[in-house]
Amino acid sequence: QVQLVESGGGLVQAGGSLRVSCAVSGRSSSTYYMGWFRQAPGKGRVFVAVIGRNGGLTLYADSVKGRFTISRDNINNTMSLQMNSLKPEDTAVYYCAATSRNVLPRLTNEYDYWGQGTQVTVSS
Repeated sequence: QVQLVESGGGLVQAGGSLRVSCAVSGRSSSTYYMGWFRQAPGKGRVFVAVIGRNGGLTLYADSVKGRFTISRDNINNTMSLQMNSLKPEDTAVYYCAATSRNVLPRLTNEYDYWGQGTQVTVSS
């Protein structure tokens, strides 16, 4: 059974930076395409970014393009999301997810495994 555990959330002022990470256990992370989603209060879970198995392919939501960077370290079975120039509208619970599909999926139902989420709050 694959387990995903997020860390690194917190409170930051607008314009600041934060890095959230996801630790993968139970199976090598290189088996999966991995993504980040976020869910703001009262809203649905939405796609943020996804990265291919070896890190060569990435895809971002338009709302974070140019500000967020997704990366992975398959030796240490981790994935990260570096978030710069944060805005109050980036406030959400951030979830990492893994899929065995051979694509760059952006829909929640395309992912097989999910973490428990980490809160990111951006104050204005």
